[in-house]
Amino acid sequence: MSHASAEYRRRMEAQDRASLGDHQLARFNDLLAAILPTNSFYAAKLANCPRQIESLDQLAEFPLTGKEELICEGIGRPTPANLTWPLEQYVRYHQTSGTRGRPLPVYDTDADWRWWVDCWQYVLDAANVESADRALLAFSFGPFIGFWSAHDALIERGSLSIPGGGMNSMARLDLLQRTGATALFCTPTYALHLAEVAEEHKINLAHFDVNKLVVAGEPGGSMPATRERIESTWNARLTDHSGASEVGPWGYGDREQRGLHVLESEFIAEFLAVDTGEPAGEGELAHLVLTSLGRHGMPVIRYRTGDLVRPYWPKEGPNRFVMLEGGVLGRADDMMVVRGVNIFPSSIEQILHGFPEIVEFRLTARKRGEMDELVVEVEDRLQAPERIADELRLRLGLKVDVQLAAPLSLPRFEGKGERFVDLRTGGEEES
Repeated sequence: MSHASAEYRRRMEAQDRASLGDHQLARFNDLLAAILPTNSFYAAKLANCPRQIESLDQLAEFPLTGKEELICEGIGRPTPANLTWPLEQYVRYHQTSGTRGRPLPVYDTDADWRWWVDCWQYVLDAANVESADRALLAFSFGPFIGFWSAHDALIERGSLSIPGGGMNSMARLDLLQRTGATALFCTPTYALHLAEVAEEHKINLAHFDVNKLVVAGEPGGSMPATRERIESTWNARLTDHSGASEVGPWGYGDREQRGLHVLESEFIAEFLAVDTGEPAGEGELAHLVLTSLGRHGMPVIRYRTGDLVRPYWPKEGPNRFVMLEGGVLGRADDMMVVRGVNIFPSSIEQILHGFPEIVEFRLTARKRGEMDELVVEVEDRLQAPERIADELRLRLGLKVDVQLAAPLSLPRFEGKGERFVDLRTGGEEES
């Protein structure tokens, strides 16, 4: 069943917590009834759990799901462990990025894909994308699910979708201008990189028609300094979006630009406090755990996303879905303890983007004895790293080694930015 009407979406956003809970309870029981007869993964995993629940409080009795459980090793054509039906019933193939290990194959049925497109309409609403808009998608044509779901959602809305795969940055800038694109979809990193390329080639973005930016794929779009830098560079309004191939398009920007709303009509969100593992209170740093309610072909129940957030529950206003102030603050795996202070790469990025003279940067974490150590490399037009180190010390409460990098020496990225190099485990992992 399609839930794509604007009236339905507004009604769902405006529900009070009790009504929303009733909706989620019914959807969750529908999910269990649909998948347990044939989904061997969850039939075994939930063998000791009720097949229907009477209250969402009972969800805490269900085990958590981790990504590592879903990856099937082996020869031939491994498929994710949590498929509900034979492959013949699936019509879409994608895969996770693999930046944190082996890529996970992702399959969707026609009904599941309809659900993806419906979820995306909330994102387009938040971005004020209309049928008259022309949207350029600066993503690859590969198995990255974000491009394909956004593309189909734009078509559903009646907007012109302009695929920008297989092009370098100059070609995309040319395509933006030739088509009169009014919206740009990309990662926060790539929005800044495109602007840098335009400046290098004396291209004036003020002559472009772009007035809307939808960013996804990495933290940044909900961080004030990053958002303001992108918006001022493009003279356009930015809307953040968050999702995952194995979960779905679960989050979209708050209209007041305070963070991300979780799409609670289609996902059950739980927040487990980082310090205790117990349900988190308002504003407490927490692990985000999600249950997808409309994806029966490849469901996830109580899925550990790996994202760290701070939840707030609006009690009034047109959108009462839980709000994550500042969006996704970072990944649990990326959190560092530097001289007793908890630090996320996104916190450093937020500070660095407050310096308009910083063109690019890279963060490297390594171990010095039992402690984490952080080095920040910057391409700085002013060639004055001391002022950056002073600001980091003031804002973070610790001394950080800031080193100058030669102009254009640091890598640029068209997809997810890989500015964080983690050497703490002895290898090199970028995220």
